[in-house]
Amino acid sequence: MSIGEGWRNLFENWPETIPRNGILVTNYSETIPFKAFMISGSILLVERETPDSQGARKVLIAYDCISAVKLTTPLDLPRFLVMGFQAP
Repeated sequence: MSIGEGWRNLFENWPETIPRNGILVTNYSETIPFKAFMISGSILLVERETPDSQGARKVLIAYDCISAVKLTTPLDLPRFLVMGFQAP
């Protein structure tokens, strides 16, 4: 599985119990805060709470260009079991 496929799988199977907001980090070290997202086969659409410096509120990004997702909502680690994570 490629990195892009891993990110696509994560967003496609995002559980309702985990808030759909956070910060997307791109391969270009750009950070994109988002409050919601929509998926497609090869591109993710994220919606910003406020516009960026150029006035954009929506960002379309290829899954392959995602390097990290930061979650800003405080959650206990066991809540992530539904996303496929497990304790070592």
